[in-house]
Amino acid sequence: MAFGDFQVYDGDLSDEAIAAYLQVDAIAIDTETMGLLPFRDRLCLVQLCDPQGRVSVVRILQGQTSAPHLQQLLEAPSILKVFHFARFDIATLRHYLSIQTAPLFCTKIASKLARTYSSKHGLKEVVQELEGIELDKTAQSSDWGNVANLSNEQLRYAANDVRYLLSVRHKLTAMLKREQRWELAQQCFDCLPTIVALDLMQYQNIFEH
Repeated sequence: MAFGDFQVYDGDLSDEAIAAYLQVDAIAIDTETMGLLPFRDRLCLVQLCDPQGRVSVVRILQGQTSAPHLQQLLEAPSILKVFHFARFDIATLRHYLSIQTAPLFCTKIASKLARTYSSKHGLKEVVQELEGIELDKTAQSSDWGNVANLSNEQLRYAANDVRYLLSVRHKLTAMLKREQRWELAQQCFDCLPTIVALDLMQYQNIFEH
């Protein structure tokens, strides 16, 4: 189903879409869920955007436990997966679709390491500063569970959440390298799968005294 500047799929990417996405070197990803607790709040959407600006929104059906094309893409070792707050998204993808997402870049972690002059590291604030674009977050807290009947406003909000991530990643990378924090950022990204495993086992504060 086409919505002008993005495509909507049910359950998984099409054969044509996965073939195109597997040709890129980086892809932006986001998810929409019913809340912030992976064990309670189910996965509803997975959004993707590649360097050519090709945006896809995949509606995840209630009870769905796999998405082979999404899994192939998100586990592809040659494609960098770019998230904002990767910790949550990769935990949700692992819990609901058994996807082990890698390699990773998190623009929220990169922002916290690079933009130390600011205390605001949400996607809206980062995109506003680095891209000069104000994201409309009106649909952020809405019912994503009715996936077959999501409004155009909800779908457009979901699509816009990935549309600028790859450009933001390049600008944050330049800042991190300039401030000599690039290697530290990469070490943080490499730690994410372990942190997510701890989250899914419901460990808390394991590094505290």
